[in-house]
Amino acid sequence: MSNFNHERWMMCCASVRQSRTVVEECIKWSNQRIVFGKKLSDQPVIRAKLAKMISHVEACQAWLEQITFQMCNMTYAQQSKLLGGPIGLLKSFTTRSAHEVADDAVNIFGGRGLTQGGMGRVVEMFHRTYKFDSILGGTEEILADLGVRQALKQMPKAML
Repeated sequence: MSNFNHERWMMCCASVRQSRTVVEECIKWSNQRIVFGKKLSDQPVIRAKLAKMISHVEACQAWLEQITFQMCNMTYAQQSKLLGGPIGLLKSFTTRSAHEVADDAVNIFGGRGLTQGGMGRVVEMFHRTYKFDSILGGTEEILADLGVRQALKQMPKAML
């Protein structure tokens, strides 16, 4: 299990980093793009999309840092026993968040978010490839189920 834990943890790190890069690109683009005489970021709907994207990335980052702290302070045996479920839930949430970020980023970039070159290339590549992380290392559904099963297994009998 410890090998799976580290593999999945690395995938979460990569997914969060890529999501953050896409959010940064969206912030830059929305401040540069002029639509109807105003910056795109002056539109409330765009700011709402950016807020949602930032919230997803920051939530994933905070959870990732919490898991990382635990990994640094546990033995491999403890990690195998205690962190398989939480890392599975983190990976599931991180890849679902990447889906949300990719979808909103394409909407912010419009047609440029579908082009493989130019200003939209980072968004296009992320939108095309984010799904790999949701499948490799265990699908979102399987890992979410692992997390719930592990939590139920560790619950005190008096609570069941």
